[in-house]
Amino acid sequence: MPHHLARWTGLAGSTLLALAAFLGGALPDGDLRPTPVSIWQGPHGPLIIAAWAVGTGLMAYAWWALRGRVPSTRWALVTVGLWLLPFLVAPPLGSRDVYAYACQGASYAAGINPYEQGVSALPCPWLDTISYIWRDTSAPYGPLFVLLAGAVVEATGSLYGSIVLFRLLAVAGVGLTAACLPALARRCGVPAGRAVWLALGSPLIGVHLVSGAHNDALMVGLLVAGLAVVAARPGRPGPLLAGGALLGLAGGVKVTALVVVPFAALAAIVGAYSIRALLRDGGWVVGGAVAAVVGVTLAAGLGFGWVTGLEQGGLVIAWTSPSTAVGQTVGYLAAPFGWHGDPLPVTRGIGMAVLALVLVWLWWRARTREPLWHAGLALAATVALAPLFHPWYWIWPLAVLAATSRRTGWYAVVAIVSAFLVLPDGTGLARYSKTVGAPLMTLLVILAAVRLVRSARAARRPAAVHGGEARR
Repeated sequence: MPHHLARWTGLAGSTLLALAAFLGGALPDGDLRPTPVSIWQGPHGPLIIAAWAVGTGLMAYAWWALRGRVPSTRWALVTVGLWLLPFLVAPPLGSRDVYAYACQGASYAAGINPYEQGVSALPCPWLDTISYIWRDTSAPYGPLFVLLAGAVVEATGSLYGSIVLFRLLAVAGVGLTAACLPALARRCGVPAGRAVWLALGSPLIGVHLVSGAHNDALMVGLLVAGLAVVAARPGRPGPLLAGGALLGLAGGVKVTALVVVPFAALAAIVGAYSIRALLRDGGWVVGGAVAAVVGVTLAAGLGFGWVTGLEQGGLVIAWTSPSTAVGQTVGYLAAPFGWHGDPLPVTRGIGMAVLALVLVWLWWRARTREPLWHAGLALAATVALAPLFHPWYWIWPLAVLAATSRRTGWYAVVAIVSAFLVLPDGTGLARYSKTVGAPLMTLLVILAAVRLVRSARAARRPAAVHGGEARR
C-alpha cells in the first residue's frame, strides 16, 4: 500500500471508531452488564458493530502495511497525529476505567484511603458509572496516579471535567513517548520512523490511550523517557539518576513499570559488565528509581498500601491470560470425570513462578547483550504470564520493543489481535468465547513450550560438537 493511501485509510478507520464511540461507546449512562447480543439488538446495534469492526480493520491494515517502510519520522508523527484527532473529541471507548479513576480521585480528595476502601465507601457521586465488580475493591494504581486523580477531581469537581483532564494526561503521555522514542531507537540502532510508527500507530493507542484515557499512556511515556535518558548518557551519574527517577515515577503510576529497572541498570554500564561496573553505574539508576517511588509514596501519605492493590487482577477471569486459559481448559477436561474443583489458583501460581524465573533468566542474558531489548522482552513476559490480560497492557512491551527490536512481526500481530478483543462499550469478547478461546490459547502455550525446548536443545548441540572437536 502506498504511504499516502495508508495515511487516509487509517484516518477513515479512526473516524469510524469515533462514530462507534458516539453511538455506543463506554458512556456514563450505558448498560453495566451488556452482552454482544444485547449490543446488537440495541439502538444502532448493527451500525455500532460495523463501525467498530471496519474501523479497527482499516487502522490495523494501514499500520501493518507500513510497519517496515515508513517514509520518515516526521511523516510517522504527522500521520499518527491525524489518526488520533477523532479520538480526542470522542466519548470514552473500549473501557469504563476513566470513571473509576474519577471515583478513586474523589475518595482520595475526601480523605479516604483508596488502598483500604472501595469507591462505594464515600460513596463516589458517580458510582453508577462504574462496573459492579470494581465498586468495593481497592485501587490497583500507584501513589503518583492516586495523587494526580485527586488533583483532577479537586480541580474540576465534575465527572465530565475529570474525563477531559484525564484524557489530557493521556495525551501528554503519548506526546512524551513520541518525543523520546526516536532518541531511544537511534541509540539501539533501530530506525526512528519505524519505531514511532510501531509504537504509536496501532489501533490500541487511539482507542485505549486517547479515547479510553488509560493511565498506561502516562506510565509508558515516563518509562520510555527514562530509558532514553539512560541510553543517552551511560556512565554519567546525573543523567542516570534522572533516568532512574523517571522510571520510578512510571512505577508510581503502575508498579509493573519497575520490571525494566534492573535492565536499565545494565544499560547504564560503560564498558564490559562486572559487579563493580554495575554498582558504579547501575546503582545510580536503581537509586533514582527507589527515591522516586519512596518520594511519591510519602507525598501521597498513604503508606505502601498500594502494593495490596496488585491482587485485584485475579477478580477477572479471561482466557486472554495464558495461565488462566490453561486453568479453564483443565477444568473443562476434568468436568466429565466428575471433578469440579478450581484449578485457576494453581495454574496462575505456576504462571507467576515461571515469570519470576523468566525475568531472572532474561536479566542474566542481558548482561552481555542488548539490555534494553531484553527489557522489552521482560515487559512482554510480564503481560503474558500475569493472571489478567487487558488489550492495552500490550502497549507496554510494544513501545519498548518498537525502539529496541529489529524483528517486528510477532509483537505487531499480538497488537492487532488485541485490538479486536473489546467492543466499543468495553464489553470483553473473551468472556463470551471462553469455551473456544481457552483451549486454543492452551494449545498455543503447548506449541510455544515445545518450540522453546527445541530451540534450547539446538543451541546446546553446537556447543557440545565444538567441545568434542576441541578434545580431539
